[in-house]
Amino acid sequence: MPPDSTAPEATLELLLGYGCGRRGLPAPRSYASWAQSALSAAGCVGHHQLSLRVVDADEALALNRDYRGKAYATNVLSFPADELIDDGRTRLLGDIALCAPVVAREAAEQGKTLRSHHAHLCIHGVLHLLGYDHQDTKAADLMEAIEIRAMQGLGFANPYETTDPSA
Repeated sequence: MPPDSTAPEATLELLLGYGCGRRGLPAPRSYASWAQSALSAAGCVGHHQLSLRVVDADEALALNRDYRGKAYATNVLSFPADELIDDGRTRLLGDIALCAPVVAREAAEQGKTLRSHHAHLCIHGVLHLLGYDHQDTKAADLMEAIEIRAMQGLGFANPYETTDPSA
């Protein structure tokens, strides 16, 4: 269900870091727009804060190994906090790590633009911070519907419809 258009808009403070350099990667304003779109598509209101770090494969591997026990670099990791910070009105959502080389490889394999895949995984990570998951079919369907709404609201195609890059 789309968010109530009369409800106050969610606001976002994004703390962004590039742990792998910025060459060829989206600008900070893009990540902020994508994260904001996830909040809006999920129907959030109020002021939110999150941090996003674009990492290399070594850092993604270390995070995935240390926090999930998985010995590979993955595309996106979310570390929810979900707490109010000192001002008592800002919801700290948590941290996201987005692995630039994995995102690039997947985009090429799936026939997507690098920009659209970064947007999708940023949105996906924010939704995990909000408590959405894809552990069962019903939860996955809900999360995917919100991702599709957020992506389409930004002018991107449905991220779950891939094209064959060899076609």
